[in-house]
Amino acid sequence: MTSTIAPRVRTLVLLLLAATGLLLAGAGPVSAHAALTGSDPRQGAVVDKAPQQVSLTFSEKVALADDSLRVLDPKGRRVDRGDPAGTGGTTYSVKLHSGLPDGTYTVTYQVVSEDSHPVAGAYTFSIGAPSKTSVSVDDQAAGGGVVGVLYGFGRYVSYAGFIVLVGGAAFVLGCWRGGTAVRSMQRLVVSGWLALTAATLGLLLVRGSYTGSGKVGDIFDLDLLGQVLQTKTGAALVSRLLLLAAAALFIAVLFGAYDKRDDEEKRDLTFGLAIGGSVVAAGLAASWAMSEHASTGLQAGLAMPVDVLHLLAVAGWLGGLTALLVALYRAPVETPVDGAAVRRFSRLAFGSVLTLVVTGVYQSWRQLGSWSAFTGTRYGQLLLVKIGLVVLLVGIAWISRRWTARLAESGAAVSAEAAEEGENEADADADVEKERVTSGAVTSAATTESGAADAGAGAGSERAAQLARQRAAVDTARRKRERDADPNRFGLRRSVLAEAGVAVVLLAVTTMLTSTEPGRTEEQAAAASSSATTEANAAGALTLDMSFDTGGEDGKGVVRIDLDPARSGANEMHVYVLRPNGRAFDIPEVKVAFTLEAQDIGPLPVVPDHISTGHWSASGVQIPMAGDWKIAVTVRTSDIDQATVSKNAQIG
Repeated sequence: MTSTIAPRVRTLVLLLLAATGLLLAGAGPVSAHAALTGSDPRQGAVVDKAPQQVSLTFSEKVALADDSLRVLDPKGRRVDRGDPAGTGGTTYSVKLHSGLPDGTYTVTYQVVSEDSHPVAGAYTFSIGAPSKTSVSVDDQAAGGGVVGVLYGFGRYVSYAGFIVLVGGAAFVLGCWRGGTAVRSMQRLVVSGWLALTAATLGLLLVRGSYTGSGKVGDIFDLDLLGQVLQTKTGAALVSRLLLLAAAALFIAVLFGAYDKRDDEEKRDLTFGLAIGGSVVAAGLAASWAMSEHASTGLQAGLAMPVDVLHLLAVAGWLGGLTALLVALYRAPVETPVDGAAVRRFSRLAFGSVLTLVVTGVYQSWRQLGSWSAFTGTRYGQLLLVKIGLVVLLVGIAWISRRWTARLAESGAAVSAEAAEEGENEADADADVEKERVTSGAVTSAATTESGAADAGAGAGSERAAQLARQRAAVDTARRKRERDADPNRFGLRRSVLAEAGVAVVLLAVTTMLTSTEPGRTEEQAAAASSSATTEANAAGALTLDMSFDTGGEDGKGVVRIDLDPARSGANEMHVYVLRPNGRAFDIPEVKVAFTLEAQDIGPLPVVPDHISTGHWSASGVQIPMAGDWKIAVTVRTSDIDQATVSKNAQIG
């Protein structure tokens, strides 16, 4: 049976790792955790005279570098001067050169949000009138590319290493102290330490390129590394490395000095290791809490300790589960994991699950803020997947508890039978020993006259030792077969293996969650953007951008509608057609229609006049009354290719 189990285990592990890789690969570039909520000049605005500076407002505080904010003229040359600086709260600005000519300017930004994730983007505004520009805004992505994949993989490995290190050590110290002498358990915990240490060092190296240029060549740039060490994330990673040094000492004592102590010394040492290990584990968990989601936003002072508890509970459950799986498959026959150890882990896992539920509910409320965010944001959707996986994991764990109870019952029966068998074997051994002594005495008397007696005794002793080793090997193999044939142990193995498989995928989803913009932030940013649009409309202007794709050659672009003063009565309307890179271009036909569906008015067609490349205009556009108007634009890019796009806007 063992020979068929091992290949299945390896195959399942490979499949799970492949699924995890697909999940991580599908995550794409890291979502921004600080969203742009406003700008001056605003996106798509056409201003009469050149502004003195450009200001950007984000949903939370961000960290700036010397070139975090750049303003480029239509030819792609920088027109900003000086370093960007904060102007109060979450608004940041950069000065512009004076005397800027008319045309379309591009504002690019790349900053680091307060929860350590890079944020990048771009938009355009125009002075006087829109113009062609050589600047492409399509490549403004932060945390993507090869460097982004490396950073995401490092984050996954660091979480996995932490879980195996902390959970494995907790399983050995709290559930199965006999595991301190088991090589497979030693290798498991040490592997967790090595994985976490290597991943932390890798994250330190990759961090500078990840939040900056995104180039692989910048990974080993020592100047960037020095800048990273001065950031909150850099300090957290360095703190993690220092705590890992203390964790190495803990591992050395647990798997070295501990097993050599007597029972009384072990009790004292167990208490000391429990206290010291808990402090180190909490410190390692805090290295995430102090630099990521929990460190910013609502109730950060409460969220960080809750996040520490959440991570410790995850490690206690999933890391202990991994240790149990290794013990069930790799523990030697001489020191098998018993039912008592499994029951103790079951209690540990139950407490961890309760802690996860309480802390998870709080974290979900804090990061989402509303029921609509569950389905309306990417964070909420991933959280629903995570909740489903946790429920599945708890269901499999319930099955494992049933196998645990059966294993404990069969273990007690086997122990009683083994004790009785041991007594019988002891009696038999005593009889054999008596016969051996009697026979030895007779043989000794018969061979006292022979000088070869000593040589015969030596040869007999060597032969007896060889036979003893053979009998021990055969006995070990027999006991291993009997152990593996136990249906209760086999059932527990399968259920724990299934738990571990779900846990691997769950860890991948959790890693993606930590790299996704919280639903609360996403909704707040959308509300702020909507509010900014409303305020702009109230100030007497309306600008709408709508992407279109007619399906033909050169059929993609953006159509921009400017309506002034966006009130009932006569309005001035300008229509701009831009390529995806922001350049203006002409198309055969543009038509606009206004519909007030609430009052069953419209559609009111408007055919603007062509003014210049990519620019159409119409004056005296009559809006009969205020309301939520649907503005539909039909663009035709060839004789047969056309598309209609629309947006609703409050007019009047």
